[in-house]
Amino acid sequence: MPPIRALNVAEKPSVAKSVAGILSRNQGLRVREGRSRYNKIYEFEYSIRGQRFEMMVTSVTGHLMELEFDERYKKWYSCDPGELYQAPVRKYVPEDKLDIKRTLQEEARRCQWLILWLDCDREGENIAFEVIEVCTEANRHLNIWRARFSALIDRDIHEAVQNLVRPNQLFADAVDSRQEIDLRIGASFTRFQTMLLRDAFNFNFTTDDKNLVLSYGPCQFPTLGFVVERYWEIQSHEPEEFWVINCSHNSDEGTATFSWGRGHLFDYTCAVIIYEMCVQEPTATVTKVRQQEKLKYPPYPLNTIELEKRASRYFRMSSEHTMKVAEELYQSGFISYPRTETDSFSERTDLRAIVEEQQGHPTWGSYARQLLDPGSGLWRNPSNGGHDDKAHPPIHPTKFSAGESGWSQDHHKLYELVVRHFLACVSQPAVGAETIVEIDIAGELFSGSGRVIISKNYLDVYRYETWGGSLLPTYAFGQQFIPTSLTLDSGVTRPPPLLSEADLLSCMDKAGIGTDATMHDHIKKLLDRFYATKDANTRFSPTNLGEALVMGYDDMGYELWKPYLRAMIEGDMKDVSMGIKAKNDVLASCLQQMKACFLDAKLNKAKLLEAMEIFFDRSNRSGTLEQNTVVGVVRRCTLCHQTDLVLKRRPDGNFMVGCLGYPQCRNVVWLPGSVAEATLTNNTCSSCVPGPVFLIQFKFRRHEIPPSFSADHLGCIGGCDETLKQLIEICGTGTRNVGGMPARGRGSTAPSGNNPPGNTRQNACIHCRQMGHASNDCPRAPQSGRPRPPSMTTANGESSIPCNSCGAPCPIRTANTANNRGRRFYSCQSQECNFFVWEDALYGRAARPTAAPIRANASTLGSASHGRGGHGQARGRGRRGGAHGPDVTFVSATGDPFPGRRCFSCGDPSHFANACPNRGM
Repeated sequence: MPPIRALNVAEKPSVAKSVAGILSRNQGLRVREGRSRYNKIYEFEYSIRGQRFEMMVTSVTGHLMELEFDERYKKWYSCDPGELYQAPVRKYVPEDKLDIKRTLQEEARRCQWLILWLDCDREGENIAFEVIEVCTEANRHLNIWRARFSALIDRDIHEAVQNLVRPNQLFADAVDSRQEIDLRIGASFTRFQTMLLRDAFNFNFTTDDKNLVLSYGPCQFPTLGFVVERYWEIQSHEPEEFWVINCSHNSDEGTATFSWGRGHLFDYTCAVIIYEMCVQEPTATVTKVRQQEKLKYPPYPLNTIELEKRASRYFRMSSEHTMKVAEELYQSGFISYPRTETDSFSERTDLRAIVEEQQGHPTWGSYARQLLDPGSGLWRNPSNGGHDDKAHPPIHPTKFSAGESGWSQDHHKLYELVVRHFLACVSQPAVGAETIVEIDIAGELFSGSGRVIISKNYLDVYRYETWGGSLLPTYAFGQQFIPTSLTLDSGVTRPPPLLSEADLLSCMDKAGIGTDATMHDHIKKLLDRFYATKDANTRFSPTNLGEALVMGYDDMGYELWKPYLRAMIEGDMKDVSMGIKAKNDVLASCLQQMKACFLDAKLNKAKLLEAMEIFFDRSNRSGTLEQNTVVGVVRRCTLCHQTDLVLKRRPDGNFMVGCLGYPQCRNVVWLPGSVAEATLTNNTCSSCVPGPVFLIQFKFRRHEIPPSFSADHLGCIGGCDETLKQLIEICGTGTRNVGGMPARGRGSTAPSGNNPPGNTRQNACIHCRQMGHASNDCPRAPQSGRPRPPSMTTANGESSIPCNSCGAPCPIRTANTANNRGRRFYSCQSQECNFFVWEDALYGRAARPTAAPIRANASTLGSASHGRGGHGQARGRGRRGGAHGPDVTFVSATGDPFPGRRCFSCGDPSHFANACPNRGM
């Protein structure tokens, strides 16, 4: 029977080399290059349960695939961050790993079996299914198996290959869920924070504000919350004085110190009264003498979190560096897999064999021999810590070493810690004799204790822990003596210390923030993002930036910086891995909850800005989110050809299409001023090139467009849309009210596009006195040749019409805004009225002036021949219909008159020089 060809895939090149070397016993092992020069292929023959195999062993380098948004949503300004909660995502092989993909597919085509040697945790299982997806694209008939092992040693590797199992889809689903949740939440909040704050403030900790990223991570932010909360606790602490009675007694056997049973009192008067009672009757009577055996137990078997905490506490090594060194020791075969939650050994583990390997060590070898000696009575089966991830045993030594030549000092320290910790686990607890003496002075109880260590046991090898002993003089029940000293001392309460790295890891572990494999990454991210600092004692303090961000979200009323939400997500991931919950159900519920938080945070962004202002100075730049809200990418910029044209909503509610390269590129496409809403669609224009040009769904304000036009229109800004061109001709490109804002001294004028229906007072039609339509849309409005509406002349000779609300005369004025310069209107001068109407709305379009053309590098619907008003007339030609009369007064954008202003070309006060009809003649 011909041998079966099996492709074996490990998670790292070093693991692939170790597995191949162990299985082949370094005999008949052939090595050849793959497509990737870092991932070699090892070939040898092997037998699994009597069946001959031709084994090919290669590797990936961690995750083979990445998760990202579709191309349209990848760029920061391509969409509103809130859209990222439902934007399409995809898993793909990145460019730098395509050679690994080609190697796997080429080898898979020639094989019948696929054996996966990825790390035996949820993350490793997810990578395994990435490998499966790539390999089955080339060969759908592969027989797929999983090797489960915990250490790169002969015993584990041979046992794993002889007992292959099927991959666990549930483990992979749990990681897929976490990746998608983290991507959507992290990207949305990171874009929101960065675009809102980066340009709005001067950050004094970086010289490159433009590339500053204010990241948000679902695990990173609660980790920051622990640091900030402890810091606030320290800052808010108010020292409070207290009083305590201290008692001591000297004898021939030594000095005994007795503690007051009440501890301490904050009331000075009460403390003084009690103290005086004791001084007046100072005789102490022994009321109890208790002697008992006291045990100090060895630690539980070592898991990842304990390894990081103890390395930080004993050696001041960061958790990130600890895991890096541990990973290198594991890949070299000296310790078991270092990412494990398990802190109890299974009954199948041969613990004595592990101890036997350490007998030859010059430092702890004698202790190992003593452990194995039945007559010493030192051996004790390790305690059960209560955690088992069902994937890996606790961290333990797998190979003897007295020190390797290539090891750093940290490699020596960490290997020694793992060995000593394991030897301590299988040792008897330390034994001590403790004596407690209680005395009575004037009715007040005091107690003292002493301890004598009888047998150190595990403390002989575990030099990182001590058990201090202090002798107590001998006392007998009923014995009386006069204290040598009896004092009333004062003290003050002290705040807790800053969190150390070990403390922070404990907080994260207790709250379920992150996993044993990722906690150190979250801590490192705080330091990389300038959210926190770590001092020489490994204690963390928040930076101004970190504190401001937590304060801003806290002021909003959200506890995004608290651990509860993330702990719930981690619990859901565990349920997915156990098959209790479905992946899609967890995704839907979690993202729905976080999207609601995100949308509320956007509405309350002022709280975030206020918190930042406490710590940082405002810059002269505005935050991107304060300038324009990006709706989405419309097309590639036709001017700079480097970035995209995007649909933006301006702060005044109007829409525009502009280049993301602003201010370097000022390309802009103006839209009709009557646009109320604009939504980007997935439809593309079939006419405009170069494409794609995405179509925009417009909704126009009904009262600002002619009746013959629909209020809903699917349009193209590429230059082919005649409807948009006509509406620009009719409506112009800006807001329809004067200056786009309420006039000073009176209410708002015409409704603005950013106000919802019913939120703005609407004027009655001046023709029929009815609500619901504008005067220029009234069916009773006078047509060409009909009599004009009633008008009157004011005392100074100005033309006017009666106000439709209060009846007062409304004088005619002339606007001086960029969009409506030279255009005349009537408005009521009363502060209680909002009456406003354009003159050309009453008498037809002929009276409307031509707006000034836009800059040469701006385009209107793809055509540079149109002016901003859409009329295409020469700049400075004035309005059609001749000059204004001498009784016309110009007004500013706010409606206030410009007294004494006149045209400097002809001296006429009715217009400015840029609208002079005599200019250019």
